[in-house]
Amino acid sequence: MRTILLLLTLVCGMALPAQDGPRQHRIVMQLTSGDTLVHKNLMKQVKNMLEASPTARIDVVCHGPGMDMLMTDRSTVQAKVKEFVARGVAFTACDNTIRERQLDPDRVMPEAGHVKAGIIHIVERQEDGWSYIKAGF
Repeated sequence: MRTILLLLTLVCGMALPAQDGPRQHRIVMQLTSGDTLVHKNLMKQVKNMLEASPTARIDVVCHGPGMDMLMTDRSTVQAKVKEFVARGVAFTACDNTIRERQLDPDRVMPEAGHVKAGIIHIVERQEDGWSYIKAGF
């Protein structure tokens, strides 16, 4: 009887189809740096990820000094952010950082989404199975 069960298990296992198509990557990136070189490098990373995996879902969460990248009066990569938003990349601003750093909420790029707490948003993404990447050098 055990032999029959073992054979059935092996045969059923071999009959399972392989996954077809590309993987659906979900990537949450944390940006905490106000360094414009880090911002430019992040734009290159996003470009490279989309070239390698055009259907990847990417969420760049900015908090602390990283909020500078989303501020219209400070960002050096506004055009790239707009370009990537048009391609489905999310850029997320932390409302706690806006309040704590006394930033003008009206100067946050309109393309950016908002969350109450950036770090909690990152944790929730990870709990939902997203891959985590820390942006920076």
